[in-house]
Amino acid sequence: MEITTDIIKALRDETGVSVMQCKKALEEAGGDIEKAKVMLRKASAAIASKKADRELGAGVATAYIHAGGTVVAALILSCETDFVSKNEEFRQLAYEIAMHVAAMNPQFKSREDIKETDIRAAREVFASEVANVPEGAREKALQGKLDSYLAERVLLEQPFVKNPDITIRELMDQYVQKFGERIEVARFTRLSVK
Repeated sequence: MEITTDIIKALRDETGVSVMQCKKALEEAGGDIEKAKVMLRKASAAIASKKADRELGAGVATAYIHAGGTVVAALILSCETDFVSKNEEFRQLAYEIAMHVAAMNPQFKSREDIKETDIRAAREVFASEVANVPEGAREKALQGKLDSYLAERVLLEQPFVKNPDITIRELMDQYVQKFGERIEVARFTRLSVK
């Protein structure tokens, strides 16, 4: 399949990744846009991991108030430079993550934020649920339940509310690739009337 500028432009418009990276991904994927998107996601994760040790010196604070005013989420999204923090797309990303927090009510930012007492309590609850599972598969079933439970409560592991095909971490990795800077959720909170 011929890779035209229109196909490259369509992929760039959809992903926000540079024209050269889109072209390279399309060439490697033989012109298949869906495969190219997957390849760009993998590249985003690799780029984000390379930038993980960079210092964050800027960012934006934003809030999302759900219709009716019964739920509000506030979030600080950090980046390396003022140049990125003033970018409208960066601000929109912060707003969308705040909207996600309002909708999904995560309790932890990452697994590193979970206390051992929380894990122990969840493990005890799930141990009784898997008591009838055969001995050989019991530990695997327990770990599966625990992983699923934690993934539902960890912001970076939750499927993005506007696109469940990607997690919040993958969404942020795409923007790391786009901006060329490390991005991190510094803090978030959710308040609800009920």
